[in-house]
Parts: sequence; structure tokens; C-alpha cells
Amino acid sequence: MSSAPPELLTLRDWLRWSVSRFNEAKLTFGHGTTNAYDEAAYLILHALHLPLDRLEPFLDASLTQGERMQLAQLFERRIDERIPAAYLTGEAWLGDLRFHVDPRVLIPRSLIAELVPDALAPWLDDVDEVRSALDLCTGSGCLAIVLAHAYPKADIDASDLSTDALAVAQRNVADYGLADRINLIRSDLFANLPDKSYDVIISNPPYVTSLAMDALPREYRHEPSLALAGGADGLDAVRVILKEAPRFLSHEGVLVVEVGHGRDAAEAAFPSMPFTWLPTTQNADGVFVLRRQELIRGR
Repeated sequence: MSSAPPELLTLRDWLRWSVSRFNEAKLTFGHGTTNAYDEAAYLILHALHLPLDRLEPFLDASLTQGERMQLAQLFERRIDERIPAAYLTGEAWLGDLRFHVDPRVLIPRSLIAELVPDALAPWLDDVDEVRSALDLCTGSGCLAIVLAHAYPKADIDASDLSTDALAVAQRNVADYGLADRINLIRSDLFANLPDKSYDVIISNPPYVTSLAMDALPREYRHEPSLALAGGADGLDAVRVILKEAPRFLSHEGVLVVEVGHGRDAAEAAFPSMPFTWLPTTQNADGVFVLRRQELIRGR
């Protein structure tokens, strides 16, 4: 990308220009924003240390030369290197919760965050009765922190195979002051977990199929493949989870797993499993829930 035109003086000028450049470059979104306008506005507000929810009051403000140079360099990296915005800013959001992120972890965007705790209420009668929970494949620790906020009396284990991811999770857990409630464990799924029972197990495991991995846009290739690649049909990790989860669930415990667009594959692979699919604003059938007894009967 060439240097920004000298005519760009106000925030409004930069917003219009960056949206045009993003669309011209055919960037791929999906790491916190879904379109060029929202992403450009976010990057500008973040770079200028302005409130992320208050664009309008600043639109006609003039930028200093240093601010213009900073924005030009930021947009150049976004366009030329296809680096996701979250890695450029070092942060990502799930609802009102902010998390540190870097290329050691998947950028938080799990559908499960939207479902906890309200959509799980039919399976969990009382949030105060949830005393133990597990976030399997925790990555940045974002869902473990969501669990801690949703179930205030629960002790939470959060596991991941990647030591790099756990280092990021440790930072996020510390930022929220939850080190006394969230226990980080290095484990390949259930392999290294303590012998205990959980009232809730959630997991956003790798579920991208091999074919889809080969077709990923450049932005997604900045993320760790370990957190994305789910094998030929995207169900490598899901198969292990469905097999092993009953041993780690309490008698009335529930399992919640995200599979993206893998509903058809999951139902074909497990025709006897009584999946209940939980709709979200982004996907009508990307997350399933199962009680422990349903898991046992469906195998």
C-alpha cells in the first residue's frame, strides 16, 4: 500500500479512505468484525486511544502528523500482510469482556460465549449449583473466564495442549483476578486431567476440515493451525470428547461443544447420539449440548 494521501486530515477523512482501501483489497473479516467499516472504525479508535463506542463526536477532529503516520502504518500491515485486526491491537472482545491475544492463540469468537449461562438454563437449573466446570481446548482462556463470571461458585479447570496458549491464558486469568478459581492444565484433551467430575464441560475444539484448511483466507493463516485443524471431517477431537466426556461429568452434568458448520458430519458420524443444537445469532446449529446420560445412551 502506498503512503496515505496528504489530503487526509480528519478522522472522518481517514475512516472513509480506509474503508475504501479495505474493500479494494478484498480483505477477509470475521475476527471480531464482519465488514470494512466496522474494522476501520475499530482500528482508528483503538490507535488513537478513543472510546470504542463513541465515534461520532470525533469525526471532524484533525489528526496530528504522528497520528497520521501511525494509522498509515497500521493500515499498511492490515492490507499488505493480511494480519487480523486483533493481532494488530493485541486485544479481542467477547461481549463486554476484553482479552489479550497474540498469534500464539486463536482469536476469541466462540459461539459458546453467547450461550452461557442463559441458553444453558434448561440443562442447569441453578447457576449456584454449578460448582465445577471444565473448558477443554481453552486457548486464550476466554471461555474459562466467561464461565467464571457466569457461575460464581464454580471452580474451573481450563486445559490446552499448547504451552504457548496457556501462557496467554495465564495472562488473561491474572488480568481478571481469577487465578484462585481457574486452574490451567496442559493436556491433550482429557489425557492429563485430574480424576474428578464436572457439572459443565464446554469445548471449542479444532473443527476445520482438511479441505477447508487448504482454502483458508490469508487472515486465518496467521492463527495457530493446531487450534483450527480438525482432520478430514473436522471431528477428530469431537470423537475423543464424546467418548471420554461421560467419565468426567457428574451424574447430572452437561457437555457443550462447538462444531462450526459440522452438524451434518456429526450427525452422520454419530447417528444414535441425541444432539440438541443451540441457536446463536451467527449460527443456528453450530453448538450442541448433551447430558451425561444421553452421551452414554448415544454411544
